[in-house]
Amino acid sequence: MTPKTLGRVALVWRGDLDTRTQVRAETSRLAPVFEALAREGLAAEPVVFCEEAAAEVRAQLAGMNAVLVWVDPISGERDRSELDPLLRAVASDGVWVSAHPEVILKMGVKDVLYRTRDLGWGADTHRYASLEDMRADLPARLAGGPRVLKQNRGNGGQGVWKLARTGDRVPEAGDIVEVLHAQRGSAVEHLPLAAFLDRLVPYFTAGGCVIDQPFQPRLPEGMIRCYLVQDRVVGFGRQLIKALLPPEAGEPGPRIMSDADHPPFQALRALMEGDWVPAMMRRLEIAPADLPVIWDADFLYGPKTADGADTYVLCEINVSGVLPIPDTAPAAIAHCVARRLAVG
Repeated sequence: MTPKTLGRVALVWRGDLDTRTQVRAETSRLAPVFEALAREGLAAEPVVFCEEAAAEVRAQLAGMNAVLVWVDPISGERDRSELDPLLRAVASDGVWVSAHPEVILKMGVKDVLYRTRDLGWGADTHRYASLEDMRADLPARLAGGPRVLKQNRGNGGQGVWKLARTGDRVPEAGDIVEVLHAQRGSAVEHLPLAAFLDRLVPYFTAGGCVIDQPFQPRLPEGMIRCYLVQDRVVGFGRQLIKALLPPEAGEPGPRIMSDADHPPFQALRALMEGDWVPAMMRRLEIAPADLPVIWDADFLYGPKTADGADTYVLCEINVSGVLPIPDTAPAAIAHCVARRLAVG
């Protein structure tokens, strides 16, 4: 049996017109995924997306059985406003698209932190649907300690801010807050809260929102990224991050990858597979077959329990462009795709 009879799979990522003409599967960042798909008897093809070639991309995807997508919500000045309708059209023709844009809108946005805040991985999380709501409610929440504000859709720290009261107040300007953007290289600022909130006006356009969580004091201990293929954990990545810490904290450390059986994270794995992911699926009304073929959940350490055990607070779910991935992930992805295509 030839690979073509088992199914054709497109791996999609963002690039430019030159990249489209020069792309090679074996030299791309997704080379291990291409290799794993081939071992499953699937014919995988690279498809570079750019808005200038949208029609050509649409034609390429039309002949596929499955489309796996690695495109961030925001890349420079561009977003997914042209790609997502294209993927919806491809999916409506019977091609399996992962992650489907509708699933991304449920899982891969910061609003998931509010919608699932009571499932065991949440915190004192709030949602602001308008700037007026934020102006009215945020000052009282800041009185309880530093907060982290997150725009609904973004990546790479874009639109994520730490705010803390300074105790200072300027006549006619109001309370002064300390502000730090999560993007690398950002400097600490001190400015009136009202002036800072004016920056967030674009976050509320087109039905957007801002999510508000308490700052986690154990942030300097690092972030744990839990990687999943649909509802099964396939690995972890722990990293000492510096986002939302002062610039003098230095550069972030490397992400240390480990497989799903890594002993320090077995409690987290059990919670994810046995409790939190099933509860999330029910809350968001996501069928098991519609879970992304690869996604990750980022956790910070929460307060320790009375007996000294770690707790975990969800700070983000990544669905759109999950890279890098653990060494064990490509084989799991390929097996998932082969199984999906085998059952139609």
